[in-house]
Amino acid sequence: MLLFAAAACSSNTTTSPFSTAPAVTPLVGSAVATTPADHAGPPGAYPNPALTPGAVFADVTAAQVCAPGYSKGVRDVSSAEKAEVYRRYGIRDTPGAHEVDHFVPLELGGSNELQNLWPEPYTPPGAHEKDRVEDYLHREVCAGRMSLAEAQQRIRSDWYAVYQQIPGGR
Repeated sequence: MLLFAAAACSSNTTTSPFSTAPAVTPLVGSAVATTPADHAGPPGAYPNPALTPGAVFADVTAAQVCAPGYSKGVRDVSSAEKAEVYRRYGIRDTPGAHEVDHFVPLELGGSNELQNLWPEPYTPPGAHEKDRVEDYLHREVCAGRMSLAEAQQRIRSDWYAVYQQIPGGR
């Protein structure tokens, strides 16, 4: 089990809270919507669950993801991996159309593994709207109003449904 003291990353450091590469836990299961009818948003707003079911760093904790600099410290996706994501999805890397994104975001313990990466469209609802969901869920976890596991599951099951329910507007 990884131990991490939140105070250790309270400075603006870019070092990873992990001394070695963290283990990854793939997220699979029936709670992930698998057909367009299972989602509140349009089909293009979601990754292909066969290619991108989501994955998290094993044993990641709320204290870790809530520490300043956590996401920056664990972000590690190469240009070659990004190219592989586009290849797997069979689409071209057209500037301004998509971004390679983490399905379960780093700020919620998501990993950098291919099974957690997808070419997320910018066309609404897309990357900008999902970013709002990620920020909202991160705030909820860090305020202790939601468990990290619940936030991860809410992203995976239907992030757009969460977007529609964000208090105080989207």
